[in-house]
Amino acid sequence: MLRLCVVFIYLLYGVKTDPSETCPAFTALSLRNALIGTELKVKLLLYTRQNPTCAEEIHSTDSKYLNVTKKTTFIIHGYRPTGSAPVWILDLVHLLLSVEDMNVIIVDWNQGATTLIYSYASRKCRRVAEILKKLIDEMLEGQPRVRRCHGHGFVLQALTPRAPCTGGRRRARGWTPRTHSLSMSFTRTPTSCNITTYPCNSYRNYRNGKCTSCEPFWPMPCPILGYYAHEWKSYLTQQSHPVTSMFFDTADKEPFCIYHYLVDIITWNKNTRRGTFSIMLVDEAGRKAESRVNPEAATFQQYNQITLLIGFDQDLETVERISLTFSTGSVIGPKFKLRILQMRFRSLTNPERPPLCRYDLVLRENTQKTFKPIPC
Repeated sequence: MLRLCVVFIYLLYGVKTDPSETCPAFTALSLRNALIGTELKVKLLLYTRQNPTCAEEIHSTDSKYLNVTKKTTFIIHGYRPTGSAPVWILDLVHLLLSVEDMNVIIVDWNQGATTLIYSYASRKCRRVAEILKKLIDEMLEGQPRVRRCHGHGFVLQALTPRAPCTGGRRRARGWTPRTHSLSMSFTRTPTSCNITTYPCNSYRNYRNGKCTSCEPFWPMPCPILGYYAHEWKSYLTQQSHPVTSMFFDTADKEPFCIYHYLVDIITWNKNTRRGTFSIMLVDEAGRKAESRVNPEAATFQQYNQITLLIGFDQDLETVERISLTFSTGSVIGPKFKLRILQMRFRSLTNPERPPLCRYDLVLRENTQKTFKPIPC
């Protein structure tokens, strides 16, 4: 009996875990913390391809996994009104590491960002920036040029450093709202599709398909949002205007991509009509792609061609049928007809595909019309 007890005690001690070997995790708080407020505490959690699932909490460059000769990406979350950990943050870490062998550092300032009053959290941004500045300065020590440094996140204006990572001055000397030196972008990592952005002087012109050539970026294509946006940096910095307005659409589900068509319409109504289109594309297998409704009504005048930029939530390689619904948005009064002389669909996402047309079509308001398109 004594021998059994000794063996049992030995086994208990044999499985005891060293607390220092546990993986540091993002700070998870609750609504209670948000109600009483939180004092700032910043944790820097490092992930690399050598430790992709178990973070190392770092306080300096004295680290087991940090390699300052490699690209470093900081992921910075924003205001957290409930205190919960961001559900997307670890997925983002793994996506970044799958793209490139780099250092990925999560800047966990949940203690400080968790409060019901936004201004209380925003006041702490500069202190977060000072902590990052200290680490970045240390990374620059003894390095003639840090390879690359990126910041991904939200509400980053107060966290933008001045020339810390891309050459030039050796040390980060301050933090300013605007800079070209650190590539800060709303996070989008490579997936099965790209979100294309279009430079335009107004949202209305963008919606009316007047800004799809991206001529300022020739011979480059239109800029892609997110991770590879730096490839267009040299074109942006050469612009005469200090700010370039870019517009894009997103879907409401992952991977959030929208597939655009330019739709050219010529009508022959004697009287001017105003309204919006809802469009559905269907392929041979019965898959459907539905358009995002343009909130702005288009104006249709007799024999005048207008072009609309229409986005769809799926990409169909072949289109067997098209369903249209025209609406003026009016709930009372007479129902109108829109008489279409010619309608042409041109894929903007895949311009090599042949355009599709339909001629002599009459649409009754709020009544779906389905037809088979023909090559133009």
